[in-house]
Amino acid sequence: MQHDFDLIIVGAGLAGNCLALALKNSGLKIALVEANSREQLRHSPAGDRALALAAGTVELLNDLGAWRGVADKATAIKHIHVSDRGHFGKTRLAAEDQGVEALGYVIVARDIEQHMADLVEKTDTVCLYQTRVAGLMSGRDAINVSLKQHDGSSLNVSAQLLVGADGGNSTVRKLLEIPQQVTEYGQTALVTTVQSALPHRNIAFERFTEFGPLALLPVAGKQSAVVWTRTHEQAETLINVSDREFLAELQNCFGYRLGELKLAAPRRAFPLSLIRAESMVSGRTVIIGNAVHQLHPVAGQGFNLGIRDVALLAEMLLDQHEQHGDLGDARLLKNYSRQRQQDHGKTIGFTNSVVKLFSNDNLPLAAVRNAGLTLLDHLPFAKQLLTRHAMGLAGRLPKLGDRE
Repeated sequence: MQHDFDLIIVGAGLAGNCLALALKNSGLKIALVEANSREQLRHSPAGDRALALAAGTVELLNDLGAWRGVADKATAIKHIHVSDRGHFGKTRLAAEDQGVEALGYVIVARDIEQHMADLVEKTDTVCLYQTRVAGLMSGRDAINVSLKQHDGSSLNVSAQLLVGADGGNSTVRKLLEIPQQVTEYGQTALVTTVQSALPHRNIAFERFTEFGPLALLPVAGKQSAVVWTRTHEQAETLINVSDREFLAELQNCFGYRLGELKLAAPRRAFPLSLIRAESMVSGRTVIIGNAVHQLHPVAGQGFNLGIRDVALLAEMLLDQHEQHGDLGDARLLKNYSRQRQQDHGKTIGFTNSVVKLFSNDNLPLAAVRNAGLTLLDHLPFAKQLLTRHAMGLAGRLPKLGDRE
């Protein structure tokens, strides 16, 4: 059966663009559908957020030929300092102990998003559509997609497989009526950037408090990206107070390891919850990235988990195409979902456990976790396992580079 495309990717964010780049030399006919214009994406408030890229994610981006163009805009994390406010427990991780240059890198989301979009626009094998998905119908041989143009007209296209990479508010997931499991944390993340009196020395700080974690991630110069978790009520107050009052509370929470802090960017607030789709596959459609899972920002695992979704899917689609197989084959998609669910379960379980363990001031629990942090700091093998997890190297990483 003749299709308009072999593959349709919905969503030209990081996950969708990474998948398009991973498949660009495969010979597959690919359509990339995005409802928003480049200008709208460029000015989205979400572009201000800092992304902590695990070392494994950087390896994958390098395989795609995408890292070199943004490496100069990223800041290396050479040390991670984990502590518990008001308690003695702490642990420290170092890149040199693992024989690597960095444990990960911090980059402003907008910088890497724009670079990836530029690379995709230069790719002749990817057809770009600025339009929105209005309907889906999965058949025995094809997935048929109805696109609504900005002038109100409709366009119908078909493919062997559709990939929903359209984010947490995924239209594809909604059209497929895939339910979600939602866990409300009762927390809001405050995001901003501060300038410190002292250099950060490429240290990422993760400080746990009774209200939630506070992370300061190293960026350019003496600046650090702040991800500060508070209750909804506290966050609303902190968003509306003066800069001086905000900084006084932040300084009280973090301390003076970096000297006096000054605001270097606007404050933004994002309510936090754990959201997980009950299925990744429906008919000839698979959803990936934030369309499947949205995590608490503690430990910075969300984006890295989504990139691993992309890596495995690209590897499996390339193998299937080389064998002249059907990209939308039910057994292929079931196998993909099964493999990814294992990683999702481990990563989400780890993140959720950290939030519950550290976002309270229960004294017996505080004693246990602080003893654990101190013990971890003196156990090289356990520390190595934690470090490899933070680097995104705990499991096998598929290669996304060109195939011979």
